Amino acid sequence: MTTFDFATETSRVTTRPAVATRVLNAVADAYRAWKNRREFYRLGEMSDAGLADIGLTRADLHVAVAVPFGRDPTVKLRAIASDRVDTIEDLARKVA
Repeated sequence: MTTFDFATETSRVTTRPAVATRVLNAVADAYRAWKNRREFYRLGEMSDAGLADIGLTRADLHVAVAVPFGRDPTVKLRAIASDRVDTIEDLARKVA
């Protein structure tokens, strides 16, 4: 076996765990997105007052559900709620 053959064989062996890790992470991300999407649909069953208590509106749900299926809609909701809180805090600072 030459040095070149050994180096080629070694790199193939070391990339297999990386590929397996990426595949496992992709499967875990898809499962998490599917699970969160199921929970997301439960938010639609809440009243408008209940949604307001957690800083969301019914329109926010319609925006978040438009994300592609493999993506997590709760990430979009988190961003919307965070932006709304930041805007409200900025307005409160201007008034005070």
